[in-house]
Amino acid sequence: MKRNAVNAASTPAAADLSCEVCGLMPEPTKTRLTVANVAVMLPIELLVHAAVVETHLPYLAKVLVLTLTATVLVIWVAEPSAARILRGWLHAPALRHRRKLGTAPALWRARTVLHDQPGALQKVTRALARLDTNILSIHVHPVAGGVLDEFVLSAPGNVSERQLLEALHDGGGSRSHVWPTTALAMADGQTKALSLAARIAAAPDELPLAVAELLHARVLTPSEAVLEKHDAGTLLKIPTAWHGPITFVRPGEPFTPAESARAHRLAELAEILAHRPAPAHPM
Repeated sequence: MKRNAVNAASTPAAADLSCEVCGLMPEPTKTRLTVANVAVMLPIELLVHAAVVETHLPYLAKVLVLTLTATVLVIWVAEPSAARILRGWLHAPALRHRRKLGTAPALWRARTVLHDQPGALQKVTRALARLDTNILSIHVHPVAGGVLDEFVLSAPGNVSERQLLEALHDGGGSRSHVWPTTALAMADGQTKALSLAARIAAAPDELPLAVAELLHARVLTPSEAVLEKHDAGTLLKIPTAWHGPITFVRPGEPFTPAESARAHRLAELAEILAHRPAPAHPM
């Protein structure tokens, strides 16, 4: 019942198509607008003609009364009535497109801490499956008190961040976080680290930017690093001989042990290359 209520609430209605700024509805197609106006105007036109024709007015007076009456009724009654009564039908194509966008899969990154025991991962995958969510990739990092599981999830577009967090909690997870992501998240950390290692091999001074790209973090200046205060695990400091300590920050998303290890290995590579003597050029 709860899920049906959520789906019903997420189904777009015609009113949802109105502009958030001006409040106007999108322009329907000309064909549908014409059919709707004819459907509403025809009964009115017939009633007006039947009433006027039975009168004993002169011919020109009848024409004038019919013209004025029909014009007023069309402007003040027919068109507003068609827009209101047949609104769902008028905007049916836009609503269908909106529903397709609403159900299109969305990608999420999720992290949760599970107990390091048999069946823990199975329980959380079942909780996610109840939301029709597919696990595209998973990385497991040992941490104090259990294991940190990092997922890339494909979920229906109407599934919200709150629902994913509730599913992770129901599956036994704790300290869960969920972020929207893109297909770039499917590139595993090892592959990305190797690509950035090749970049550092060509230019060791690229280390700060390369690590920031690897971790999706921001490089702090030395003065910022002294003043910056964040939750535990969201600051990462990498020592280097020629740059000095390089500090990275990623608010709300603690660095995993694997990410820290990859960043330190890149720093070691840059250190080795920076102190390697340049090859002698032949005379």
